[in-house]
Amino acid sequence: MDNPSAPAEPALSARPAPRPPEGLAPWAVQPDASRGRLYAEDSGSGRSPYQRDRDRIIHCTAFRRLQYKTQVFVFHEGDAFRTRLTHSIEVAQIARSLARQLHLDEDLAEALALAHDLGHPPFGHAGEEALNGVMRTWGGYDHNAQSLKAVTLLEHRYAGFDGLNLTWETLEGLAKHNGPLRRPPPYIAEYSARHDLELHCHASAEAQAAAIADDIAYNNHDLDDGLRAGLFTLEEACALPLVAAARDLAMAAMPEGAPPDRVASEIIRRVINLMINDVVDEARRRIALLQPKSVTDIRNAPQPVVFFSERMRALNQETRTFLFDRMYRHWRVNRTALKSKRALQVMFSLLHGQPDMLPPVWAKRAGTAGSPEAARTVCDWLAGMTDKFALEEHRRLTDPNIPG
Repeated sequence: MDNPSAPAEPALSARPAPRPPEGLAPWAVQPDASRGRLYAEDSGSGRSPYQRDRDRIIHCTAFRRLQYKTQVFVFHEGDAFRTRLTHSIEVAQIARSLARQLHLDEDLAEALALAHDLGHPPFGHAGEEALNGVMRTWGGYDHNAQSLKAVTLLEHRYAGFDGLNLTWETLEGLAKHNGPLRRPPPYIAEYSARHDLELHCHASAEAQAAAIADDIAYNNHDLDDGLRAGLFTLEEACALPLVAAARDLAMAAMPEGAPPDRVASEIIRRVINLMINDVVDEARRRIALLQPKSVTDIRNAPQPVVFFSERMRALNQETRTFLFDRMYRHWRVNRTALKSKRALQVMFSLLHGQPDMLPPVWAKRAGTAGSPEAARTVCDWLAGMTDKFALEEHRRLTDPNIPG
């Protein structure tokens, strides 16, 4: 039986938007104190180092390819569903909002949000599972490690170095935005050995803001896409406490007779707002307890400072469980995932066994058929593909009627 003397848990509710902060907090990353880049460059003028990082990310090839890399649905299933590109833009918007309210460097948070999915292969999670399986002998596949690899090795845009030569702070955030890495993936460990990213501790608060923004965007746009695809109904989604709280706020502000699609949009945007408000309030509480004096205190803290409250974590987990059961494991999604995984597995097997079928630059890098270097090269080649290109390449490699 409930304890009648216990204080009532505060209801989830909207609150007024705070005024934009003036200046950076002492525990934010300070642009004029950046640890710099692996390869020395003229700092230029007019842009902070993190603005330059953001601009380099936006202009790189891997970022453009996100337009045709999907989250759950393959590109040809509809043009209204999220892609990795639209997801990254949504994450960047939320990360900037969090950074502004917490007096953090918005440009660094935005750069990390825009770059966080550069390492995702085609076909969403199905593609990552396929590559992780075929690469198990050679250390597996991790999209965070592949994002770091894209910006430090695979991009070829500058005459003096491979990659984008991003600042230490951006690379640190990419490598460990989800927390310290006790057992880092092979590429992250290899890179950090020559450019120490301090994998044993947390990343900056800006990187933490980008990571939690990813969680906020992910669940909410999957709710939206799942509704659009007819995988579940709005009534079923509103059985979730978090969505129900947002529905109550939305219904109080909407005119009667609003169309269902607009009702759904109003609800989902309020879910996003509730989650952002929760993160800001919880971050302020944790910062007040920690009393950090610098970004070093943030990195060495026993837990992340930009995170959900315990209550929101529980509510968010309910949403994740619902999406897993009703969307990610829906029979239609399962069919697409199976076909996508098989396409990547077949291409890996063919190209690893005969890397001279790769384009010349990649074939030269791959070297001997069946070797570890051939495996890593083929994996990088496949990971960089869009959904569309991967399906076309699979047909070219397997259908005798299609010219190579």
